[in-house]
Amino acid sequence: MHDEAVRNAFLVQAKACDSLGSPFTARLCRVVATRLDRQTEVGETILSWPGDVGPSGDSVPLRLAGALHALAIEEKIAPLVDIGPDDEDALWRACASALRFHAAFILERLKSPPQTNEVRRSAVLLPGFLTLATLTGRRLVLSEIGASAGLNLQFDRYQYRLGDLDWGPQSEVFLSPEWHGENPPREEIEVISRAGCDLNPLDPSSEEDRLRLISYVWADQTDRLERTAAALRLAQEHGLHVEKADAVDWLKSRLAQRYEGATHVIYHSIAWQYLPDRFKEAGEALMAEAGARATAEAPLARLQMEADAAPNGAAITLQLWPTGEKQEIGRADFHGRWVEWRGWQT
Repeated sequence: MHDEAVRNAFLVQAKACDSLGSPFTARLCRVVATRLDRQTEVGETILSWPGDVGPSGDSVPLRLAGALHALAIEEKIAPLVDIGPDDEDALWRACASALRFHAAFILERLKSPPQTNEVRRSAVLLPGFLTLATLTGRRLVLSEIGASAGLNLQFDRYQYRLGDLDWGPQSEVFLSPEWHGENPPREEIEVISRAGCDLNPLDPSSEEDRLRLISYVWADQTDRLERTAAALRLAQEHGLHVEKADAVDWLKSRLAQRYEGATHVIYHSIAWQYLPDRFKEAGEALMAEAGARATAEAPLARLQMEADAAPNGAAITLQLWPTGEKQEIGRADFHGRWVEWRGWQT
């Protein structure tokens, strides 16, 4: 029965990859679902996985896909993505060979969850930052929860086209999602301080960490691979650093500081949902307490892009203190491919 649950998890992941524009990763998940056996240590480990294998649990299919991609990037195996879409036998033979001859590497990779830092989410968050600049007229202090390598902490170093709005400096990272709705506010943004935390932060200056991050980008999504590599180069150039810390402890420290004349923005994208409920409750309480201390001269804001009960993408939500008003200002694709913009309603 457990074999069936594991195979079904790979099929569920395949469906998600299809919807998110990665037919190769979908094909890889399907071939593993139908052909994986217990003849290798990797196969035995996956088919005997003790927890929830699927996307809402341990994401084992993406752990395996990332490990295989890393082997291809390091030229230890031929790129699986180059195998023809109709040659399932060849794809499985290549996978089976990797499982057998690179077992130690794959088993080590299976121990930890996939780690991504989707740069296109900056194009989802930027309209929220522009809205805050309009509402408060203040410079920004940034605090990102679940920041990974910090690529969305440097959103102001990227170039954008959001509807008819062109924003940002000339940059090799150019973000232009499919845009629906009115243009976001046209404002200048000055970031005076930026910091982020993650339980397992990745260092843009580390070759091993860069490989890890790139390997979890799906192998047939060339634009994402190039964009992530370019963002990593920018992060390395600016010495970007993410703190290794528990979100609640880190929030407590960050919220204890007061930034007179600036808007302190707590933000996160597809990260809050992974925190245990008790941590979410503690974090919400900390922000509410800090919000009660906020003033017009030192406002506090929370900007989030997180999944909700709606079937289409993630909600973009903004809350601003001292009033505490909260609005859903838009929706977006999980990878930032499209944005439906509503804006702040006054």
